[in-house]
Amino acid sequence: MNGARKLLIVEDDLGLQRQLRWAYDGYQVFVAGDRTTAIDLLRAEEPDVVTLDLGLPPDPDGVTEGFATLDAIVSLKPDTKVIVASGHGARSSALKAIEHGAWDFYQKPIDIDALGLIVSRAFHVHDLETENRRLAAASSGTTVLGGMITAAPEMLKVTRTIERVAAADVSVMLLGASGTGKELLARGLHDSSPRRDGAFVAINCAAIPETLLESELFGHEKGAFTGAVKTTEGKIEQAQGGTLFLDEVGDIPLALQVKLLRFLQERVIERIGGRRPIAVDTRIVCATHQDVDAMVADGRLREDLYYRLAEIVVRIPTLAERAGDAGLLARHFLKKYAKAMQSGVTSLAPDALAAIDGWRWPGNVRELENRMKRAVIMAEGKAISAADLDLAEEVDPTPLNLKAVREIADRQAIRHALARAEGNISNTAKLLGISRPTLYDLLKSYDLHA
Repeated sequence: MNGARKLLIVEDDLGLQRQLRWAYDGYQVFVAGDRTTAIDLLRAEEPDVVTLDLGLPPDPDGVTEGFATLDAIVSLKPDTKVIVASGHGARSSALKAIEHGAWDFYQKPIDIDALGLIVSRAFHVHDLETENRRLAAASSGTTVLGGMITAAPEMLKVTRTIERVAAADVSVMLLGASGTGKELLARGLHDSSPRRDGAFVAINCAAIPETLLESELFGHEKGAFTGAVKTTEGKIEQAQGGTLFLDEVGDIPLALQVKLLRFLQERVIERIGGRRPIAVDTRIVCATHQDVDAMVADGRLREDLYYRLAEIVVRIPTLAERAGDAGLLARHFLKKYAKAMQSGVTSLAPDALAAIDGWRWPGNVRELENRMKRAVIMAEGKAISAADLDLAEEVDPTPLNLKAVREIADRQAIRHALARAEGNISNTAKLLGISRPTLYDLLKSYDLHA
């Protein structure tokens, strides 16, 4: 019995005590007939689930002693799932019990089978919450390249690729939707490279007018144009010995692409208004959310420039493709903004976790961060709810057939379980409630990898 789950039954009726002991022979059962004994057992055994009769002595016809016991249990061990049973004013007692921290309520006379299901579900929920807390506590262990937080195999593969190419002095192109962390990965690449002691300079090519972009990149000499009152180095020169990150490189105008190509080929630049070539040793890392193949085909991006910029191409998955990461990141942002705003918010309610897992996150990590910041401000209690996140229910597209629905559900469940279990097959199988051989078959069938 040492390995069995611990269940505390607080019940003063000796007949019910014997009946409940017999019904829960799959658990390690402890029985208390009064508040003092119950609290002593709670301290000594730390049970995960408690069934509590509100009608305890010395006032078995009332509920005062029962509520005092409930308050003591919740105060001493808040994660305990307390299932309250009473025959006294069922509805008012239920509402008051939930108010005081009870997990569920059951009206007497007790149906052993029904109560058994409630107890089993309570243990299951306790396990999930324990796992969530473990993941939250270990979130610092999921920090990888560039400070990125992830446990998803798809993103870990990306970070390993970047770490491998960091030491090679080649140009890297990062392809991914807005908000997927392209600049964070570019900075991580720089920090992992031999150029880490040089400068990391970032410029968003889409945010600067075409007339100013050339000066921003290549610099200008004094008097080169009206307003050029002094010689100014461009971003390429500022990144000498380091890394220049060109975000939204697809927005560079064609005329300027020619000048950028010359720099990549010859590693020299000329400032606007200058006549002297300047040798510059700068590594280029670029990124875009656009379809580069379509841009090359349309003539918006020079093919020769593309091949110079894209010596190594890394495709970044969206947040929706990174199973389990949304929950990890949500907890990270909760801690970050709760501390910054001195808020009392400490956790995510179950409906918020479900909403986060179910949302497609079209704005990716940036959208998640903004919603979590808003939720920390809007939350009225200590836990953020789905309403605080302002996540509307999504309408799933009509499935092709029942087999497709099952496959989608299986894939999603397996990927989330793998993320929670950090790729451990045994723990993943336990989370899913299946055997290891069954899990291996599913992984092979759906081409998934731990």
